[in-house]
Amino acid sequence: MARYYFDLHNGEGPTRDEHGTELKSRGDIPKEVTRILLDVARDELPAGDRMTIAVTVRNEKGDPVTVASLVFSNEWLDVLR
Repeated sequence: MARYYFDLHNGEGPTRDEHGTELKSRGDIPKEVTRILLDVARDELPAGDRMTIAVTVRNEKGDPVTVASLVFSNEWLDVLR
C-alpha cells in the first residue's frame, strides 16, 4: 500500500492534504479523485454560475502524480436575448 495526498483547489483557494490516504495501487487514484470532486461539487456548485474544482495528487515523496478537474459553467439563456 502507498500513501497519496489529495490537494484540493476550489473557490475557497487551495487546501493541502496533510494526512493522505492509503491506496492499494496507483490504479485506485482515479476512483478517489472522482469521489472527492463529486463531493465538493455537490456542496459548492449551487453557489455560482462558473467554477473549476481541481485535485492534485502527490505521492509519499510529495511529488505530483496527476491532476484532475471538474469545470462547471451555467449560462442563462433568457438574459442573452
